Amino acid sequence: MRNNELVNLSKTFAVDIINLCNSIREQKKGNILVNQLLKSSTSIGANIHEANYASGRNDFINKLHISLKECYETEYWLEIFKNTSMISIPQFNALISQCYKLRRILSASVNTAKMNSNKEQE
Repeated sequence: MRNNELVNLSKTFAVDIINLCNSIREQKKGNILVNQLLKSSTSIGANIHEANYASGRNDFINKLHISLKECYETEYWLEIFKNTSMISIPQFNALISQCYKLRRILSASVNTAKMNSNKEQE
């Protein structure tokens, strides 16, 4: 099921980011930036999880849309980390690939939910 894939991918991504951020903190680098990356990346999965318990279709769409926005923010922070050499190119490539995959699935899920919502209103 696609939803389980999304939940699993978001959890794996969050754990990978947390591990990366712990490593960066051990090097005493960019704690403020690390916090921004942690917040945006873990928010993706948290909002996906909340969407599973949404009070209705609009709430479901809203939670997935928030996750999608957090993906875009996470991509931004990953690019900043790469451009400032806080992470290596291989680390960046692996994480950005995960983020892109989450974004594609979230985009499709939001679009599908919106289409289904519009059909129900007709």
